Amino acid sequence: MRPHLLSFLTTLILTFSSQAAALPNIVILFMDDMGYADVGCFGAHGYQTPNIDKLAASGRKFTNFHVAQPVCSASRTALLTGCYPNRVGIHGALGPSSKHGINSAEMTIAELVKQKGYATAAVGKWHLGSLPQFLPVKHGFDEYYGIPYSNDMWPYHPQSKKGAYPKLPMIENDTVVDAEVTPEDQTRLTTDYTKRGVHFIENNKNQPFFLYLAHSMVHVPLFVSEKFKGKSGKGPFADVMMEVDWSVGQIVDTLKKNGLEDNTWIIFTSDNGPWLSYGDHAGSAGPLREGKGTCWEGGTRVTGIMKWPAKIPAGTTTDTMMMTIDVLPTIAHVIDAKLPDHKIDGMNCWPIVAGEPGAKNPHDFYAYYYEQNQLQAITSGDGRWKLQLPHGYRSLPPGQPQATGGIPALYKQVKIEQPELYDLYTDLSESKNLASQFPDQVAKLQQHAESIRAELGDSLMKLPKGSGTREAGK
Repeated sequence: MRPHLLSFLTTLILTFSSQAAALPNIVILFMDDMGYADVGCFGAHGYQTPNIDKLAASGRKFTNFHVAQPVCSASRTALLTGCYPNRVGIHGALGPSSKHGINSAEMTIAELVKQKGYATAAVGKWHLGSLPQFLPVKHGFDEYYGIPYSNDMWPYHPQSKKGAYPKLPMIENDTVVDAEVTPEDQTRLTTDYTKRGVHFIENNKNQPFFLYLAHSMVHVPLFVSEKFKGKSGKGPFADVMMEVDWSVGQIVDTLKKNGLEDNTWIIFTSDNGPWLSYGDHAGSAGPLREGKGTCWEGGTRVTGIMKWPAKIPAGTTTDTMMMTIDVLPTIAHVIDAKLPDHKIDGMNCWPIVAGEPGAKNPHDFYAYYYEQNQLQAITSGDGRWKLQLPHGYRSLPPGQPQATGGIPALYKQVKIEQPELYDLYTDLSESKNLASQFPDQVAKLQQHAESIRAELGDSLMKLPKGSGTREAGK
């Protein structure tokens, strides 16, 4: 081989190797229905989560971290696309009979990082459509192993009529490898997902990778392996949390063992707050009001932890607001990837993640939609002022006995008749309505509400569609 050609090839290889080394591995650990106060360092009581706590101690805690909607499919859509889910036609929680899902025209985080040659894997619960064209391997993931929707969407659901749900399948890539996930199978889900995640890391340790590990737990029905059953002494929920904590430890240990810890960006969070009607089978929102299925803080504010020893300051905490829609554009900034040509709602929040002095949230506001395109709340971008707009929501009646044994209590419907304003800096529990005292703040947030209604609509205002919505895949 000619010397100049050899030199050129050597330079090219070194350049690509240097670029690859500079790219961080990315691991998103996404919990299901885990409340704000369900891990030790966020206030859990009665059981311990040492691995998650260690993750926070060696990384950065985000105490004002939110999901875009307090429900499964919508929340996952927001995380993976950087869009409000109703912008892309996804609402609520898609059932097994749903004929729609994520549109192929949308860009997922997996497709974003593919621009830079990442290996990608999704493990666990998907819930962005169960038909073949909606599965992860059609949306940027090299491999997939998991269930296509929530683990309670199966024939054993305690409240469904016989025949309401089909058998729950286990899918590998785009093939059903187990047509019927049984209760015994569910006891192995957390362990099986963890093993798949570990295997993916070990197989791809020599190139940048993105692992999206979306646990089925702590969504009901609760299942735990024999190695953790009864270990907490505090019931099945605590047992399940201990096993999830073990899983986090396994992932971190695998990164460490393979010399990947320093250049791996781990994001640990949840898809929404706790499903409170399940009582002792549900988690806790701590000081926050309400839980899953509402746009109160207990429904949308979730545990947020990020670790990347090379870039994120260890042992730090921030109360600067962020939302899961900001994850995709922040990753794009870090790895210098091109954002999609279509509009997304998230913004680059790297200065907040990296703990840069004076870092501020770049949003003017965040919108909270729920149900079928109902605009229910608006929060200022700094996370201080929150306007609850007139809407109905579910709540557990005061004094009602707590549900036990996995059979939920009944909600009652409550209605907000007039806009209610809360100062979240001084009233995290949303207990004191300040609308009459700060009419200027009410007016400002209502202006933001009008601007997002023009783009995304608002069925509460008889505006089913806005100018900026896109169709789901069908």
